[in-house]
Amino acid sequence: MRRSKVLLGVLLVLATISESPWAAASSSYCKQMGSRTFRPHSVTITEFGAVGDGVTLNTKAFQNAIFYLHSFADKGGAQLFVPAGRWLTGSFSLISHLTLSLDNDAEIIGSMDSSEWPVIDPLPSYGRGRELPGGRHQSLIHGSNLTDVIITGDNGTIDGQGIVWWDWFQNHTLNYTRPHLIELMYSTEVVISNLTFKNSPFWAIHPIYCSQVLVQNVTILAPLDSPNTDGIDPDSSTNVCIEDCYISTGDDLIVIKSGWDEYGISFAHPSSNISIRGLAGETRSGAGIAFGSEMSGGISEVQAEGIHIFNSLHGIRLKTSPGRGGYVRNIYISDVTLTDVKIAIRITGQYGEHPDDKYDENALPIINRITIKDIVGVNISIAGLLEGIMGDNFSSICLYNVFLNVTTDPPWQCSYIQGYSNLVSPESCEPLRDVPNGTSVCYAANHLRPHLSDADRSAGSSFMKLTSL
Repeated sequence: MRRSKVLLGVLLVLATISESPWAAASSSYCKQMGSRTFRPHSVTITEFGAVGDGVTLNTKAFQNAIFYLHSFADKGGAQLFVPAGRWLTGSFSLISHLTLSLDNDAEIIGSMDSSEWPVIDPLPSYGRGRELPGGRHQSLIHGSNLTDVIITGDNGTIDGQGIVWWDWFQNHTLNYTRPHLIELMYSTEVVISNLTFKNSPFWAIHPIYCSQVLVQNVTILAPLDSPNTDGIDPDSSTNVCIEDCYISTGDDLIVIKSGWDEYGISFAHPSSNISIRGLAGETRSGAGIAFGSEMSGGISEVQAEGIHIFNSLHGIRLKTSPGRGGYVRNIYISDVTLTDVKIAIRITGQYGEHPDDKYDENALPIINRITIKDIVGVNISIAGLLEGIMGDNFSSICLYNVFLNVTTDPPWQCSYIQGYSNLVSPESCEPLRDVPNGTSVCYAANHLRPHLSDADRSAGSSFMKLTSL
């Protein structure tokens, strides 16, 4: 047993050395994105007739202000400032080279009139609305094909007043899929920071088909029983940094997606190079960090660290299904604290939910090289519920230095998966106890390369000699 543990430790080191430098580049990029952009032109929403009394509808004021600022796009861009007050509005769209900035006591409030949220086309990687066939309501703050957009403030608030949408959803009276609070599409150089988001009708922040996105120092709140109120959902997006966020909602806190069944496979826009650092929060029916279930375009190169999840259903979860196709691979999750979580780690291979009956049930997802490391859990009901798909490839699931205080026996339930484990308590399930026979089976982030002691170097040298025979 000791020899197996030593070999696995060596393999983890060797895997680290062999990895690409994306993680280090991502860290540097996150810091670069965090720098503020000066806008030489600025206007206040009141200059366009807006009234911050929480009653007057200000949709036209926001639209007119942004239309006016469009003329400064090639002159260094502009800022739209929202002062203290409660600013009721319907959906409005942003432009490139724009900063939307909220005062500390400013609150943008979404209208409870659904006609103020226009219906737009379904996403091409979904083929239809996520909840209903056909179109979907446009997000409160929307944008498409933009460059250099900043949504920020001095901890102002954006409140979607989602309760009316949750009631419509639960009473089955919606005609179209619910809107998000923020959705930016086909956009680059996006910063969302220093704000509180409340009561989103659906997912709160949804960058889709985007690149170079930073979400930093945001708080996202919704009742724990509110339906499908995900926090941050990077979707078919690359080079995304999420840092220092507190999220308490009714569903997944952060969930990475990339399209739904045959539509996601055809559209083929993966999510990759995603960094998550400094997340705390709770969710009654979701997970702290999740992948899928819409992952048909592929998800890879994701690092999450410095996570604290409490009072939640799941800690870490991967969701997929026959018909999804795609892949989830090269995932590295570390430094996680779980408190009062029902299921610490969950993989669901039969999640279901398909856009229509045209999906190919033989399109099986590839789940490969998932490393979960340095996890501590207190008052955990189930350590792991890891369920793959018969005949599929859920491999190189690697657990290292995982210590969970579990109240249920057996603590692990596993089927149709393969992987490795070392320093795991309670001891992991049988499919994760094998000794690996390759040098890079477990994924590890390059910039977290461990220091090698003389003993480790010696063991590594001996192992490399053995594998070269």
